[in-house]
Amino acid sequence: MKARIKIMLKNGVLDPQGEAIKHALNNIGFENVTGVRQGKVIELEIDGSDKGQVRSELDKMCNKLLANTVIENFEIEIL
Repeated sequence: MKARIKIMLKNGVLDPQGEAIKHALNNIGFENVTGVRQGKVIELEIDGSDKGQVRSELDKMCNKLLANTVIENFEIEIL
């Protein structure tokens, strides 16, 4: 089974990489960009046929290692 996990900083958490991207885009002529939030995507291959059990395992992975849940939110998508 394949899964995709999207991890983003929570609203209100300063995103210096997003600000740097916005600044760079503005500098090369894309002045209409007013905000950027940068995150990460992780794709996993995982054994299992029970989607509920796989989702539970992925949730544990995110909470224990893949995401810093103090400052980040994550979304799990089973593909």
